[in-house]
Amino acid sequence: MPRPGFWFASVLALVAGRALAEPALPPPEAVSAALDATPSVMAAEARTGAARAEAEALARGTQEFSLTASFMRRSVDREGRYDEYDAVLQRPVRLPGKGKLDRAAGQYGLAAARNRAEDARHQAALLLADSWWDWLVAAAEARVDRQAVANYTAMLAAVQQRVALRDAAQLEADQAEGALGAARLAAQQSAGREAVARARLAARFPALPLPDQAPDPDPPELPGAGLAEFGTKIVARSHEIAAADAEAQRSVAVAERARRDRIADPSVGVRLFSERGGAERGAGVVMTLPIGGGHRRAMADRAGAEATAAQADLAGVRLAVTEMATTDMAAAEAGQAAWQRAREALNAQVAALAKLRRGQAAGEIGLADVLLGERQVHDAFRAEAIARAEAQRSLTRLRIDSHELWISE
Repeated sequence: MPRPGFWFASVLALVAGRALAEPALPPPEAVSAALDATPSVMAAEARTGAARAEAEALARGTQEFSLTASFMRRSVDREGRYDEYDAVLQRPVRLPGKGKLDRAAGQYGLAAARNRAEDARHQAALLLADSWWDWLVAAAEARVDRQAVANYTAMLAAVQQRVALRDAAQLEADQAEGALGAARLAAQQSAGREAVARARLAARFPALPLPDQAPDPDPPELPGAGLAEFGTKIVARSHEIAAADAEAQRSVAVAERARRDRIADPSVGVRLFSERGGAERGAGVVMTLPIGGGHRRAMADRAGAEATAAQADLAGVRLAVTEMATTDMAAAEAGQAAWQRAREALNAQVAALAKLRRGQAAGEIGLADVLLGERQVHDAFRAEAIARAEAQRSLTRLRIDSHELWISE
């Protein structure tokens, strides 16, 4: 039977020599289908349709024909009765420049809605990635804990065999059994966390097919060209900034439209009438011109203030996205460094355990020290697995935010 400590060394070698070609992420086509089925994405797409309809309505304008008609029968003393009617057909007319502003406001609103829909997809992708890595982190812990149980089980069997041969005291068997019990508890707890993380991922994205076993994350690797390019792309490709910019442009157009609307649009039309049973008939042109007052001035002032607020919102969004790009790069670098330190610590713990085992074989070190070394190696493997997955999580977020993964430009 191989010694339990040998498993740790073999896994370390596997981690060190593993190819980096396939990341532990779901297939892009499966992610795309899952994002399409996300309620927030579906709602954002529907709002884009509403913005498209609003843009068409603004382009056509609210100016519609209206017909006003009346019919009466008049009775005149000593003359008789007369049928009379009056009809007016008229339509408001947009003054020059207002139609252009309405069309611009509609197109900017549509652009803002489209970018919000893309940003909703972006946020859903980030949630999917976080949920996915939550599962992989929990699964990595559970994988290490299961192997620890196997190691302690083999160790207990070896100690019990030595006790039967009177080569070891019963105390050592009790110590090994206690270590096995603690390992089983840790394995049960980590298995529960894995099950919860998987259930949460499946509930949030039911359209995403999940493998039976969570893949083991690859060792992280920063791009050779560095992370600055990713930070530039995050800002340049941000749909959040594009949506805020389009909304600011729409607000400017609406404000100018409200300013011009202080001079109201006239209504022009034709009038036909007949009086005294047709004895008097006529036709003419009519025009109605509303006279603006304090209400139109106040509405123009409100629209101007909203345009100013939208410009400030755009500046705030730019700052927030720039901050996100900076923190994404810092998190990726920190995650890579943390994994490297965790791997170095693991190397040191494995080497220390090997020395403890040689000392035990020579009769110079007791089982308690070996058990402590086993637990330290187990903790080191757990820390390395978590650090590896968290570093990959940071790289995944960086790629999503820069639209290099799952999100179109």
